[in-house]
Amino acid sequence: MTEVFGGRDLRNAAVGTVVVLGGLSLAGITLLAHWMGNARLAGVAAVVSLAFVLLILIFVVPPLARNASREASQMNLPFEFTAGGAMIVGLVAIVGFSAWNTGNNLLFLILSFIFAAIAVAFFVGGFTLKKLDVKMRFPETIFAGEKTHIFVSLTNRKVLFPSYSVVAEVRGKEREESVAAGEIRDILPKWVADRLSRPPIIRRTLDHFVRIPRNQTIETKTSHIFSTRGRLVIKDFEISTKFPFGFFRHRRRLPARETELIVFPSFEPIKHELDDLALETGNLEATHRGLGQDLYALREYRPNDDLRRVDWKATARSTQLTVREFSAEDDKRVNVILDTRIPFSERGEAKLRDVIDAEQKGNNILRPERFEKSVSMAAALMSYFTKEQAEIRLIMDGEAGEFGVGSRHLHDSLKRLAVVEPHFVEDLNGDLSSIFLEIVDSEEKSHNFLITAAKGSSLSPEIVRNTQVIFM
Repeated sequence: MTEVFGGRDLRNAAVGTVVVLGGLSLAGITLLAHWMGNARLAGVAAVVSLAFVLLILIFVVPPLARNASREASQMNLPFEFTAGGAMIVGLVAIVGFSAWNTGNNLLFLILSFIFAAIAVAFFVGGFTLKKLDVKMRFPETIFAGEKTHIFVSLTNRKVLFPSYSVVAEVRGKEREESVAAGEIRDILPKWVADRLSRPPIIRRTLDHFVRIPRNQTIETKTSHIFSTRGRLVIKDFEISTKFPFGFFRHRRRLPARETELIVFPSFEPIKHELDDLALETGNLEATHRGLGQDLYALREYRPNDDLRRVDWKATARSTQLTVREFSAEDDKRVNVILDTRIPFSERGEAKLRDVIDAEQKGNNILRPERFEKSVSMAAALMSYFTKEQAEIRLIMDGEAGEFGVGSRHLHDSLKRLAVVEPHFVEDLNGDLSSIFLEIVDSEEKSHNFLITAAKGSSLSPEIVRNTQVIFM
């Protein structure tokens, strides 16, 4: 069973508990000594309690502040204090106490200037975000690790005033529940598990707009690199500003049309000899549709058809898109089979707490490097055979897609690969026949590629005979 907390977590919890209880105990001793009139004991307890206060500031306050900041970022708060704002509040307390204690008019004048600066920063920052609209355009295909150009436009509908120093962000969720939801429910009570199983809100900064003139729209082209494959369901936009003095970070949420942003896996370099495979066509002519050279029929265009099959002369005569169908001639048909099983030992020593914390930061540490290479290899094979005009089909998790050709079918297959997750198992060397050979018809004239982390000795002779195995 997965552990929730590691030794370091338990040690920090114990130190924090001892420090807090010690500080409270010393505070009680100090009060008791004052009540009994023992000035020496009260002084010693007060000095030691200051040391405990310092320990609390070191061991207790920073983790609480980080957790509070994380929770605040998930909430729709209109503003938050920055580091500069916290310093100015501390300065107000110091100057205010000094002015009250000394009665110096100059200190009161300085205090009034500070309050005026805080008031201006608060109201001007909030006004800057009024009547702003955000739009975003991104390409249909986005690949992990590659530079992607995203167009972001910000419209200022204010009639008289421009806006300054506005940061636009997009917010969304990668999945319906946490990647560790199953383990959380196995360990924790239901009311706690339901809360911790919620997926975190992922934030991505789009661009920083220095100045947006009144009644104008500014559009920028920014380059983003998505480090990992995945899916982001866009929920809304968030605009923020620290204008004019940086004391506050004002925020405003703007609704967005719910859209899926899919990041396809990168392509692993193919080191296998694929050119020697017998994928030539034209040897056997059949009386059914296929990818041969002889015309079989003309029919109306369908959304998933390859545009290269459009018969433009027939289209001009019939005034509607018409495509050519050819008779089959020993078609190129390729099955790409991805074995999503990974040894449990590759899950690593990460505790459940580490998994949740990493997910909150937008990382998924439950994807071993070897599994990611397997996904990239499957994507590379499908892309290669799509360029070869072969009919391809993706088989994984016991589910087989449809055979298809062209870029549209390739993109549909890459979407499945973008969101696939590994299945950690204790015994990886089980027989794969029951998993795959029921799906792959051995009598079908097709080429089968199996990408697996299993050892060669665990594969049955039937799989080795009918499948080209790529070990990762």
